[in-house]
Amino acid sequence: MVGTALTLALSAAVPLVQAHGGEAEYVTLKEALAGIGGTLAWDGSTHTVQITKDGTIVKLKPNSTQALVNGKTVSLEAPVFVKDGVTYVSHHFINEVFQADLAQTVSVEKTEHPLNPLSATEINTAVDVIKASPHYKASLRFTQISLKEPDKAQVWKWVYGQKSTFQRIANVVLLDGKNVIEGEVDLAAKSLVSWKPIEGVHGMVILDDFQTVQTAIEQSADYAEALKKRGIHDVKKVVATPLTVGYFNEADGLQQDLRLLKVVSYLDVGDGNYWAHPIENLVAIVDLEQKKVIKIEDEGVIPVPLKPTPYDGRDRADKKNVKPISITEPAGKNYTIEGNNIHWQNWDFHLHLDPRVGPVLSTMTYNDNGVKRKIMYEGSLGGMIVPYGDPDVGWYFKAYLDSGDYGMGVLTSSLERGTDVPENAVLLDATISDNDGNPYTIPNAIAVFEQYAGPEYKHNEMGKENVSRERRELVMRWISTVGNYDYIFDWILSPNGTIKIDVGATGIEAVKAVNSSTMHDATAKDDTRYGTLIDHNIVGTTHQHIYNFRLDLDVDGETNTLTEINPKVAENTAGGPRKSVMVTEQKTVGTEQDAIQNFDPSTIRLISNTNKENKVGNPVSYQIIPYAGGTHPIAKGAMFSKEEWLYNRVNFMDKQIWVTKYNPDERFPEGKYPNRAKTDTGLKAYTANNDAITNTDNVVWMTTGTTHVARAEEWPIMPTEWVHAMLKPWNFFDQTPTLDLPEK
Repeated sequence: MVGTALTLALSAAVPLVQAHGGEAEYVTLKEALAGIGGTLAWDGSTHTVQITKDGTIVKLKPNSTQALVNGKTVSLEAPVFVKDGVTYVSHHFINEVFQADLAQTVSVEKTEHPLNPLSATEINTAVDVIKASPHYKASLRFTQISLKEPDKAQVWKWVYGQKSTFQRIANVVLLDGKNVIEGEVDLAAKSLVSWKPIEGVHGMVILDDFQTVQTAIEQSADYAEALKKRGIHDVKKVVATPLTVGYFNEADGLQQDLRLLKVVSYLDVGDGNYWAHPIENLVAIVDLEQKKVIKIEDEGVIPVPLKPTPYDGRDRADKKNVKPISITEPAGKNYTIEGNNIHWQNWDFHLHLDPRVGPVLSTMTYNDNGVKRKIMYEGSLGGMIVPYGDPDVGWYFKAYLDSGDYGMGVLTSSLERGTDVPENAVLLDATISDNDGNPYTIPNAIAVFEQYAGPEYKHNEMGKENVSRERRELVMRWISTVGNYDYIFDWILSPNGTIKIDVGATGIEAVKAVNSSTMHDATAKDDTRYGTLIDHNIVGTTHQHIYNFRLDLDVDGETNTLTEINPKVAENTAGGPRKSVMVTEQKTVGTEQDAIQNFDPSTIRLISNTNKENKVGNPVSYQIIPYAGGTHPIAKGAMFSKEEWLYNRVNFMDKQIWVTKYNPDERFPEGKYPNRAKTDTGLKAYTANNDAITNTDNVVWMTTGTTHVARAEEWPIMPTEWVHAMLKPWNFFDQTPTLDLPEK
């Protein structure tokens, strides 16, 4: 993601008028904006044109040589004029009103950061090298092409000024039919340095597979026959969803070594919401190598709910008349983006998009009175799972490992200013590769914006002036759309050193067709055993959204320790009328397995650097808070018995705190290849050797999430429901770190 200067392509056949003693070349305002984006609106009450771009609001009056840019007057080379309903501006107009502020905010980095993602050129080089190798065949599919991360210690040295040259190696994961292959390409030498088939694993679901399953059901005579039983005669109106099959030791009748997907389908009735019309009790199993349906599971006909249920408001003739809110930054932005590096107040960090887990924030430091202090080497989503609790044929296998099975970075949803993000956001593109190995750009993949967040602090002594300061927060927002659900991930920095991670779930409930129309029907009790009746003949099935974040915290350095502080009630033995006192007990957690635990909000859990102290002698620390509130019930753990297949292959969902000794190869809480995995190759495997975690380089794996019991207000589209996590400085500073905030 590299910011580039704005450019303007000149338009032909433009009018000429006098401007500052000379002639100005004109273009239409629409043409001028085409090169940079931005929205255009006419305000009939004030007879002004309003342009909004990256939080900059420009107001223009026809025949005026002045514009208001975020409330400030800017002189124009030539007047704006309107002819035949078309607005014309000088061809220098964009630079006059936008360029100065943008140049201060976004720029190309001067020295390439060693963690920069692969560029389009590097992706092409990696693919060219593989295609030129004797291993290549045309049927190979690329599932991921990404940077092999350099040595952590060397990267930290680079961040602190010891610049050196880093070898750029591309990690490449490929599919050869059902077989997974890992390769490494030296990009400078343009040579293949590693080619390794991986035995006994299944690869990720790739975008090609989405079309494969759709084509397979459309070509299946058996599937067409099952549809006819349900009154469906046009398979082209059936929408297939590619779902991973899980692992049940072949108790589901599926051969373990086949590359399979299950297909649950929906009927498109023309209302824009096929999710509201599930074809229940019908599952097709597609062999992705044969590209055909190999099995049909049909448990009987339940009528498809056909009532039109649009979720975009198309059935509402009267829309709310809401006056706009304008967010302006008249003096420019308070942060700068240089390549992938972001600086805001005392924070400096690197940001890039990973094809699997989305945004990765790296080499994060805080400038504490001139001292650049380490906080986190790398933070990202590690993995997530959405397990359902219904045992029926179309549901029992549903437990989506969204990032590990599908790749949430690949499924990034481009952001729209004014709805997905505020008007003042800067939108950053990202470059990844497709299944042919071609680089492509995801526009507006991540947003960066500053927001008001209430008072940082306030106090008012009687008879004295009020003392209060405004809190600002810097937000990095990313949204991934995985089938019916859209997940919003916000990484939020505060000036006081706090890091918040907010996850919002929105989109469409995965619903089940049932016979019951209301809760008074005789069938309602059985139909709602595993969910809630949220519409006539529609049940929202109970499930969980569980997220795990991989947080390579380096609190004032790499040698850290997990400590706990437990407040307790104790007997008062010090005299006086009190019967009891409040005390705290501190404990050091010594090993990886001792660290595995459920979150008790009364216990203070700290990653501490016992080699560094604040001014009064307390070890500098950061507090880990996996659940800092939310709008859905907290997921205290996995809603499964210990004998459940899923429980045994995905352990991270059942505990909120995991701490492991740093290992650069341990990246994902569910393991590198979780699709159809029979055992847990993630955190359970990482902690099996029970390494000591005192005074060493550690990684925190923080699990949070919700148990989603559906309700009518979430249908046909779910207002965003949030879960909040937090990392908070704990004796990291010597005093309140924001005493230098300005007065208003």
